[in-house]
Amino acid sequence: MKPSLKPNNPNFSSGPCTKRPGYNLAELDTASLGRSHRSSLGKNKLKQAIDETARLLNLPAGYKVGIVPGSDTGAMEMAMWSLLGQRPVDVFSWESFGSGWATEILKQLKLDDANSFTAPYGELPDFSQANSDHDIVFTWNGTTSGVKVNNANWISDDRQGLTICDATSAVFAMPIPWEKIDVATFSWQKVLGGEGAHGVIILSPRAVERLENYTPSWPMPKIFTLAKSGKLISGIFEGATINTPSMLCVEDYLDALNWVESIGGLSAAIAKSEANLQIFKDFVQQNDWIDFLAESDDICSNTSVCFQLKADEAQVKTIIKLLDSEQVAYDIGAYRDAPAGLRVWCGATVEADDLKALLPWLSWAYQTATA
Repeated sequence: MKPSLKPNNPNFSSGPCTKRPGYNLAELDTASLGRSHRSSLGKNKLKQAIDETARLLNLPAGYKVGIVPGSDTGAMEMAMWSLLGQRPVDVFSWESFGSGWATEILKQLKLDDANSFTAPYGELPDFSQANSDHDIVFTWNGTTSGVKVNNANWISDDRQGLTICDATSAVFAMPIPWEKIDVATFSWQKVLGGEGAHGVIILSPRAVERLENYTPSWPMPKIFTLAKSGKLISGIFEGATINTPSMLCVEDYLDALNWVESIGGLSAAIAKSEANLQIFKDFVQQNDWIDFLAESDDICSNTSVCFQLKADEAQVKTIIKLLDSEQVAYDIGAYRDAPAGLRVWCGATVEADDLKALLPWLSWAYQTATA
């Protein structure tokens, strides 16, 4: 039987992700729109976004936050092009975005002393191969595989190299041990449901020291430049962005940060995302036709949840079309490079009642497509 109750919000995309509950565009403060981002008003808004990010994430003293162009991709490329090359590099990947960073390191930066450690979709590579004398590049959560890093014990406290982490679908949804991370990047269009085009880069004091004492051998595009004449470009971390940001997107981000504060802060956002995942865990346990792509429970993502089905690729496509046409779930097909299946976002901006309402529809669509 076709279910009758539909999710109030069918937006389960893994990026841009759904807006926070109760979001209203008309409630945004528009005073900075149409003003220069270099004005005192514009700089103050950007600085507020930076300061609130650091506060809500409980960043250690000395860590710096900057708003940069190009979403998480731009932030990661900025980090790699600015910091890599002084030491050998170990890059770990287990899905498409991590594989992209490995390709950039090996084929664009052409680093001779680079080691690539990989694992198939659903698994994690062997992190024990990380060398503490090397720089380490990895993602915290594989957005396209639904597999997350479950601890950072493999990162040495006495490391000589830097750790550079793409944390775009993890920050504000998973605990990050900041003392283990020298560079983290994310985009607010993921976990917080913000608008696209802007990235955030977080630097530890060790990363700043590298920037001020090392100059890469390759030409550096202006848009990637974090240091000049042996000094960190401090304005990036105080609200003076490299290029012109969208002040509307900044206001949208500030609204999302205020919402995180209103629900109880970082711990509450993480707890809500983990509780949402538990709804899926219970459903998978009760149905033998669906399973997580993640090979084990401890590495299963609590944001970008990826499923494999007892169905062929054509049947999976039918399921996705059925749910879309019924206005039950939008944009939940697996990433194009991933195995055929479903990918449903369950971060804190998703309501538990909407996930519960989705589950009978998943069963109905599967039975319809495979009948």
